[in-house]
Amino acid sequence: METGLLGSTIPIGRPLANRCTYVLDGDGQPLPIGVAGELFVGGIGVARGYLNRTELTAERFLPDPFATVPDARMYCTGDLARWLPDGNLDYIGRVDFQVKIRGFRIELGEIEAALRDCEGIREAAVLAREDAPGEKRLVAYVTLAEGEAIADGMLIADWAAVADIHTDAVVRLPARLKAQLQSRLPDYMLPAAFVVLQSFPLTPNGKLDRQALPASEAEAYASRAYAPPEGQLETALAAIWSELLGIERVGRHDDFFSLGGHSLLVLRLVSELAQRFGARLPVGTVFLRPTLAALAEAIGDGRLAREGAAVVPLQPEGQDPPLFLLPGAIGSVLYLQPLGQALNNTRPVLALPSPGLDG
Repeated sequence: METGLLGSTIPIGRPLANRCTYVLDGDGQPLPIGVAGELFVGGIGVARGYLNRTELTAERFLPDPFATVPDARMYCTGDLARWLPDGNLDYIGRVDFQVKIRGFRIELGEIEAALRDCEGIREAAVLAREDAPGEKRLVAYVTLAEGEAIADGMLIADWAAVADIHTDAVVRLPARLKAQLQSRLPDYMLPAAFVVLQSFPLTPNGKLDRQALPASEAEAYASRAYAPPEGQLETALAAIWSELLGIERVGRHDDFFSLGGHSLLVLRLVSELAQRFGARLPVGTVFLRPTLAALAEAIGDGRLAREGAAVVPLQPEGQDPPLFLLPGAIGSVLYLQPLGQALNNTRPVLALPSPGLDG
């Protein structure tokens, strides 16, 4: 079954009599209600194995550590599911859709399920695309429910009748979706781009044709209302961002991280600025001044050196006492960004770069 085409949830019911069903994490431990994991089936109905396929049988039919019967086995389905509060199982997708980006293992089905729960979304699919060599990023594809507001009270009664996909309302949709997902997913699982389609491409047998999903364009990123760069410095900086992020248009109020930037790209940005402008840019400055205009201002007025030892706000929101994070031996705070973003927003999360790291 292909996930993402049948609404916000795909309930598959409860275990049958004399069956045991487990939703387990990567360490084989049971997961609580609402948390996605791999689905295993145990009990007296489990088959003996695959005919004449000894290796596959050993891979899929495992000892059941939760059974009270000796030598009991459970079957590894390869499906991604979660328990619902009413005791039913919710099918999310296949574990085969797991990808690895910047060292994080990501279940695409879990992101798709979160997207389908967002307001106004009818269908959702997520791909890990590498449109630029060596730069893999998550791209979300959605279709909109009829009659749903997509921005500023604008209603779409018939999406197919809307010819201009570049309307301001659609441009603002990625930012709205990303804001909704931030309350449910860690930062490393947030798509860098959101592509709105009239309908999904299908294979001849009616399943989603993932290979036919298009590449993302500038409007797919969580950018603010476009304002062109001002002056030579902003224009040059916008060209660097465009090259690094793989997007055509960058506005002066756009946020580096909302456009798909991450810690590795921050390092490349620092290197590019050093080569082109001779500017010694502390990595913390990109966190402190993530918009194009603010970063250009800091470069132009020479405040970079004074900001080198600044506290880096990984997550600035919250009224509780702040949490301070100290980097390890490498001294850089970049690897702490996903942790800061994953924590709740009841307290600020701040990082302290090692003094002297930026020279």
